[in-house]
Amino acid sequence: MAGTSAALVLGATGGIGGEMARQLRDAGWEVRALKRGLMEAEVRRDGMTWLRGDAMNRDEVMRAARGCSVIVHAVNPPGYRRWPQLVLPMIDNTVAAAIAERATIVLPGTVYNYGPDAFPLLSEDSPQHPVTRKGAIRVELERRLQSATDQGARAIVVRAGDFFGPQAASSWFSQALVQPGKPVAAIGLPGTRGIGHQWAYLPDVARAMLELLACSDRLEAFSTFHMAGHWDDDGMRVAAAIGRAVARHGGPEPRLRAFPWWLVSLASPFAATLRELLEMRYLWQTPVRMCNDRLVEVLGREPLTPLDNAIEATLQGLGCLPFMAMKQAPGRPLSRT
Repeated sequence: MAGTSAALVLGATGGIGGEMARQLRDAGWEVRALKRGLMEAEVRRDGMTWLRGDAMNRDEVMRAARGCSVIVHAVNPPGYRRWPQLVLPMIDNTVAAAIAERATIVLPGTVYNYGPDAFPLLSEDSPQHPVTRKGAIRVELERRLQSATDQGARAIVVRAGDFFGPQAASSWFSQALVQPGKPVAAIGLPGTRGIGHQWAYLPDVARAMLELLACSDRLEAFSTFHMAGHWDDDGMRVAAAIGRAVARHGGPEPRLRAFPWWLVSLASPFAATLRELLEMRYLWQTPVRMCNDRLVEVLGREPLTPLDNAIEATLQGLGCLPFMAMKQAPGRPLSRT
C-alpha cells in the first residue's frame, strides 16, 4: 500500500492482535505495539517496538500512532466484561489517531452485528439487526469507523467465526472445548450435534488482513469482508479433528461432554463473565455461516490452513499435546458421555 510501512497494533498481547503483529513484522513492516504496565516507556523486543500505553488514553494512542499508515484495532475487554464502558471509547481513540495520520484501521469483526433475520448465510450486506447488547455495540463501532472515512481515515473490517489458534488463550476453543496446559482427556461441546458452527484459524485471518492491506489502495474507503473459515457442518468436525490430533501424538481417546450451560445459567447472576457468555449462547443453537465471495473476488482465494493442521498447531500452542509424537494413526471414533 502507499504511504509509510509503520503499523500500530492495539491488542498485540491477544490472539488476533499478536498474530497480526507477527505477520506484519515478518512482511517487513515496522510494528509498534501498545501495552499497559511496561516498566519502560519503550522496549524493543521480538522485532517490534513495545510502547507503554493504554487504548483508553487518547493521547497515548495518538502519540504511538504518529507516522503510522495502519492501526490494527484488535483490543477487546477481557472475558466479554464492561463492553458498554470500554469498547466505544477505545475505538473513538483509534479513530482520532487514524484521522490525524490519515491511516487505515484494520478491525477483526464478528457475527454479533447480525440477528436472526439475516441467518443462516451472512453476506457483508446482510441487514444488521442484532439481538444482544454486544451486537448493538459492534454495529455502532463499525458505524463510527465508516463515519471516520469522511474525515480522511480508511477502514478494513474482516468478519470471521469463532477464533482458534496457537496463541488464542481466550476463545471458545480454549475455554470450552479443551483446557490449556493439560492433555485432552475430554472435549467440551457448547453446541448440539447437527447444528453447524463457523470457526476461523487466527493465522489465516491475519494473512487475509495482510493481503487486503497490500491492495488497500484499490478498496473502498470503508471495506468489509467475510471469511468462510472452517465450517463445522454438524457440530462434530472440530471435535473429531481434536481426537485425531491426540491419537497422532499417542494420547488416549478423549471422551465428549456437553458444555454445562445449566451451570452457567445458574451461576450467571453472580458472575458478569458468565452472564455475557450466556448472552452469546444463541450462536451455538442455530447455524450461522459466512459467505466469502467478496474476499475471494479481491484476493483470488481465501487463506485456509487444512483443518487437521490448524487443530494440531492450536493444541500444541496451548500445551495440550504432551504425548510422545507418533506416526499418524487412523482416526478413531470418539465416545460420547
